[in-house]
Amino acid sequence: MAEPEISISIEPTLKVSLDENWLQKIAIETLKTEGITSSVEIGLVVTDSKTIQKLNRTYRGYDKSTDVLTFHMTPTTNQKPEQLFISPPDGIQHLGEVVISYPQAVKQAQQQSHSIEQEIALLIAHGVLHLLGYDHELARDSRKMRAKENEILEKLELA
Repeated sequence: MAEPEISISIEPTLKVSLDENWLQKIAIETLKTEGITSSVEIGLVVTDSKTIQKLNRTYRGYDKSTDVLTFHMTPTTNQKPEQLFISPPDGIQHLGEVVISYPQAVKQAQQQSHSIEQEIALLIAHGVLHLLGYDHELARDSRKMRAKENEILEKLELA
């Protein structure tokens, strides 16, 4: 079986140099940590604050920028039938999209006194974990998700 497929899109107006192989490695390590080694696909988008604010307003009702958004392609309990995606016959499970605001990642890295690489890795891991069903609304769930993020960063030697 092939490795998970991670499609990368970096907003050209950002004028940043991000190694797409490195970004893929983070997403794949997150999946492997959860025991997922093949037959899945994820889209990873790195964009600007204006775009993520628009997405946040349109899809979540919050008219503000944020660091990461996830868009599930697998059915959730609150989706209406017309919102469901049909699974293609290729056997690959399309998990969804992770959208990261690069400017917000830079700001948060400075606030946390760590590298932009560590912050980007954290946001990718966070987003992929959301696609896999992790949440942080309750304190118990937040601790579990944070522990998993730290485990992934340690495996990537970014903790």
